[in-house]
Order: sequence, then structure tokens, then C-alpha cells
Amino acid sequence: MPLLAIHPEAKIVRLQLRQNFVLRSMTGEEWQQLEALLDITDYAKGALLENQGDSSMQQYFILDGILKRVVSTPAGKEMILRFAAETEIDTSYAAWRLKTPIPYSIRAVTRVRTARLSMEEWSAFMERHPSVKSGFEFEVMKLMSEVMAHTITLHLLDAPGRVARFMRKHASLIERLPKKELAAYLNLSPETLSRLKKRGKI
Repeated sequence: MPLLAIHPEAKIVRLQLRQNFVLRSMTGEEWQQLEALLDITDYAKGALLENQGDSSMQQYFILDGILKRVVSTPAGKEMILRFAAETEIDTSYAAWRLKTPIPYSIRAVTRVRTARLSMEEWSAFMERHPSVKSGFEFEVMKLMSEVMAHTITLHLLDAPGRVARFMRKHASLIERLPKKELAAYLNLSPETLSRLKKRGKI
């Protein structure tokens, strides 16, 4: 987990970070301060980044790969809340602000590289830079709305409708996601997803 400043691919990582939708409007001084805090971390496919119920939390800026948020029941049943890929974030900010355990897990769907820092460090950085905090909190609200809309979609739309909505909202992920993951997100069986693909729905 090397710091960005000493990472062997620091130049490439900096370019990737500057495309992140939360960070891309920062000033040179803000970048200098943030980069000193960032760890660059690689995760294998299936790796657990955050565990549901934990209280130690991180802020993630995705450089490569796809993450998912997952809620699990005590019986082991899982529901995927969202996917996030390059230029996006994943975060436990709301739980951290509320001083509650994180209500979901964050896992790597593919091999993933992130720039990360502790939630304490990220919050302190934002307090010093109100414009960054304002933009970040707006994005967090959008993410929460996205998760709510997805949950409602599972109840209101039939299988073709769910697939059509995903294609409209996340077309860039269709060919990158394992079909098993996509089927689970849409609350479909892999067989149903395959049938819809054969009918030209995907």
C-alpha cells in the first residue's frame, strides 16, 4: 500500500485521479495536500474492502476495476446495491457521520486499484476545503438516491424492464460485469438473463 508520492506508477495514477468526478475541480494546492494522504492499493477479484458492521472506514477513489456494495442477511442472502468503476468513488461517509457501523460491504468485482485514505483524514481534509466537501456531499446524496431508485426498480419493473433500465443507466458496464453479478444485481437468475440476451434485450 505505497503512498502516491512513492508509487512506481505515480504519474499514471495522478492522471487517473484527475478524472475522478469528485476530485477533478480541485486546485493545485488542494491536490498537493490530498496526494500526501493517499495510499494506492490493489485488490484481487472478490477481495473485501469494507465489511458490513465494521466501524473502521475508508474513502475510496477508483482508479481501475469495478466495486460493488452488498448487503447480507444473517442467513447469508445477499443483495447488490450498486456498482462503481473508474472515475467514481465508494464510501461509508454517511455511516461515519452518523457514528453507526457501515450497513453494507464493499467488494471487488474485478481486480481493482484504488486511491484511499481513512474517513477521519478525508473528513478533516474536506473541513479545510469547503468547496470539495460541498461537491462530495452532493455526490453522496446522488449515490444514495441511486441505491433507492434501484431498490424501487426491483419491485416495480419486470425482468426486461430492469435490464433495459440498467442498460440505459450503466451501458459501459454491460460487457465488463460477470453475468452472475449482473443477474444478482437485477434479482434475476443467470438463466433468465441468458434468455433475455438471446431475445436481444441485452
